[in-house]
Amino acid sequence: MRALARHGLFAVTGFINRLSLPAMRKVTQTLIAIGFCFAIRQKRVACESLNIAFGGEKTKEEVEKIFKDCFENVGKGMTELIYFMGHPEHIKGQVAIEGKEHLDSALKRGRGAIAVSAHFGNFPLMLLKFVQEGYKTSAIIRSTRDQAIEKYFQDLRTKMGLNTIYSHPRKDCVENSIRVLRNNELLFIPLDQNFGSGGGVFVDFFGRKAATATGPVIFAKRTQAPILPMFIIRQKDDTHKVIIEPPLELEQGGEDREMLTVNTAKITQVIERYIRKYPSEWGWMHRRWKSQPPPMQHANELSQEPTL
Repeated sequence: MRALARHGLFAVTGFINRLSLPAMRKVTQTLIAIGFCFAIRQKRVACESLNIAFGGEKTKEEVEKIFKDCFENVGKGMTELIYFMGHPEHIKGQVAIEGKEHLDSALKRGRGAIAVSAHFGNFPLMLLKFVQEGYKTSAIIRSTRDQAIEKYFQDLRTKMGLNTIYSHPRKDCVENSIRVLRNNELLFIPLDQNFGSGGGVFVDFFGRKAATATGPVIFAKRTQAPILPMFIIRQKDDTHKVIIEPPLELEQGGEDREMLTVNTAKITQVIERYIRKYPSEWGWMHRRWKSQPPPMQHANELSQEPTL
């Protein structure tokens, strides 16, 4: 089954890359309409997540509309990424950056910059835009289960100039990430996935505890690199706008564990703010609140020492 999916992906990739940009947009709508008919599991997980996040704030119809728009955005993002990797010359006219001065100012300090974001909008396209703008960029990602597909996309990322840092093994991830920052480069870390494997902290996310990685705060402390929230938002005409916020002011002076939790919560609050404003841009098909603190355990702590 996995091999069939792999060959299907390669076939779709080859087909899409032969199209013009307008034709790619039309084909994408057809693929999304077909895929939506089979997205039963994805709809169930997404609606469950939406109900956890918004509770009684959204009606059933509003929840289903957000899922439909979210599914459409994910589908558009996938075909866009395939297309723009094959036709990088189109990226310039499709992605604008707001707040670029914040990133430039941060890098002038010579300590690198930590870009914190989420699986929000077409975030891989945001990274390719940074590379095109001349920023040396690395992204921490989780490897896919299919090694052939992973190698294919890693080769594409490398060809585009985007450096990949895999989240495992963690020791290598930490060493490579710190090296990137000490070289005064940009390090991208998505901070919105369930981190229930130990080593993170529990912080509030839409009013419920969520197991969250602490990597950005740890790296900032070790290297003095500033943390800049940044997000990419789809526009009505299917172009994109990247918003770069000023560096976060991290809390200082308390116990290490306390400051780790407080500052990770501060980052998470920014992510929640963007999701509330643009709910269809976030990937709701993920069980963000799957891990919960044991009843006898302090709500803000996981079982191990803090890591990524």
